[in-house]
Amino acid sequence: MEQQEYAASATRVADGRPDGRTGGTGRGTTDAVLAVPAPAAASATSCASVTPSVTASVAPSVTPSVPVPGSRSDGVKGQSPAERELSPDPGLLRLAHWFAAAGPGIADDLCTASFGLYPARHFGVPADVPADADISWWHGPTAHAAAVRRVREARPVRGLRRARRDAAAPPVVRSGAKAGKPGRHRKPERTRPLSGAQDRSAQERETEGRAVQACGTQAGEMQPRDVQPREARDRDVQECAAQGCAAQECAAHEPAAQEREARDRGPQDPPHPDAAAERRIAARLLLAHPLVTASGPHADGFPLIRRHRDWLTERFDTLLGYRLVVGPWHARLYKAGLGPAAARRLHDPGTGTPFTPAGYAQLALALALLVDAPEQLPYRRLLDAMRAAAPDLPAAPADRAMALAALAGWQVLDGLPDDPAAADRSCVLTVDRELARAVPAGPPALADGAADLIRRAADAEPATAVRRLLAETPAVLAADLPGEQREWLRDHRLSGPAALGEFLGLEAELRAEGVALLDPADELTDLALPGAGTLPQAALLLVERLVEEVRPLPGDPTDGDVPIPDALIDGVLGDIADEYGLPAGWRRDYLADRTALRRDALDLLHRLGLITPAPRATRPPAWLLRPPAARYAPALDLRPSPGTGRHSRRDEGE
Repeated sequence: MEQQEYAASATRVADGRPDGRTGGTGRGTTDAVLAVPAPAAASATSCASVTPSVTASVAPSVTPSVPVPGSRSDGVKGQSPAERELSPDPGLLRLAHWFAAAGPGIADDLCTASFGLYPARHFGVPADVPADADISWWHGPTAHAAAVRRVREARPVRGLRRARRDAAAPPVVRSGAKAGKPGRHRKPERTRPLSGAQDRSAQERETEGRAVQACGTQAGEMQPRDVQPREARDRDVQECAAQGCAAQECAAHEPAAQEREARDRGPQDPPHPDAAAERRIAARLLLAHPLVTASGPHADGFPLIRRHRDWLTERFDTLLGYRLVVGPWHARLYKAGLGPAAARRLHDPGTGTPFTPAGYAQLALALALLVDAPEQLPYRRLLDAMRAAAPDLPAAPADRAMALAALAGWQVLDGLPDDPAAADRSCVLTVDRELARAVPAGPPALADGAADLIRRAADAEPATAVRRLLAETPAVLAADLPGEQREWLRDHRLSGPAALGEFLGLEAELRAEGVALLDPADELTDLALPGAGTLPQAALLLVERLVEEVRPLPGDPTDGDVPIPDALIDGVLGDIADEYGLPAGWRRDYLADRTALRRDALDLLHRLGLITPAPRATRPPAWLLRPPAARYAPALDLRPSPGTGRHSRRDEGE
């Protein structure tokens, strides 16, 4: 009721939102406002206009807020916030130029370091049997799943449907209806009477009902219940009438009646999870989606984050060095960078197209203007301001469209036109400055350039750095770590992964080369292998056969990674496309363009950490097969294959 009264007399905050949200993390959060009593009649020249039609809000006060003179929200005298010129944030504008000058891989790493909005990525299938921690991934148990071709259904036999009865056909019921639960248009079948029971007349049932009611009235039990099923009441009447029980006996029969009534009500709702389960759900949600809003696609988990925000803040800071900010409308987990060659990038929410350096530049440029933009911003005005702020950053319409689509997916913008080219001056965007200021993970002004920012964002003490890699990446190999981090992983090989596994609900897979944290639920990842679709199936078959071809035997010297002949990739990919393409229903464009299939399949394996480019840059790039790739291939069988000649000894089971 108080919220409705406030909504009826709400006053729009100067340079803010109708619900009073003016803060946020980052630049411009120090806007000072004063709450003053609302006058009985608002003047026409007042600096805050009354908006009676504002929807219900949760602001705690019913009085308008007036900006303090000299504060950031005071603006230009005599000029409304919507009419002020958009001024870009210097740090984000500098970041936009770094994006434009970077290559594709450097731009991806720069986005990871500057925004930190990447999801965690883990393998989801554990090995079939446990193994010793000192065994190699090349020779240990695997999580191999055999690929299945699509089986075409046989054509139905011609003829009348009634004449075709087989074992798979549904059973015939006497009523002529289909077996199963009755629908709303079916009458329930009569229950067979008990042996010896006869139909009773209405007068007899009424007489027995009065007798049981009188019996229950004396003892205060067995009162007729309208909610009790008819059959259960009839059974109670039969028992009481057959035994001629008195008031004390009716009270003794009450537990059985209550048990039948509870059984008729059906199963009850499961109890709510305990606090430990809620904390784990909230932690996994934040690690998968670092920006969670109260009205976004993951709004169901936002109450859990707010409920356990103190515990989550302490655990994320202790284990991973991440800062968690939880407000009344959103939760932001500020992740650190992953260093160079992190293989993380943004995609267009609508088309799935990877971001280009120009797209990243437009994203940073739009953010530079939106952190201090008015709540209602014309679409054309935003485009004009972006061109005026950085005239040396020309961008294609597709790059600008994917940047604004990403901001809309983060709920920074609302009201984007479906066709940007046809949008006119009447198209107005709704800007959430609080979320716009929450997107950047750190000020880029401290760095000297893109490479320095990538290095600074990933810099941490050895324990924190290794735990971040364990929590965010599919596998951590000791050969990839610097000296101090490698020593910490060796000394805390059991306790380090165990602490993260308890915190996030993951299982540790220890091997001689390193550690991988697995998610058996296959939820805490943005890339699934095995997975549905042409690309995951092709990549799984490709890595399986590559492992079988180049896997080192036990005792062979190896530095961990194994080179893959380039001709082998083309040959294996061509074989599996011919064998599985049409029967499995793969995409026609991939079957017609084998070059695109090779490029995208290798890219998927690279992002999962199963292959890596060779140190020497070649055209086409040479690839190395990594030890965790062997977990997706059949286990190594060192037994010699039996002969097939007539003098060969056969197995006993044959």
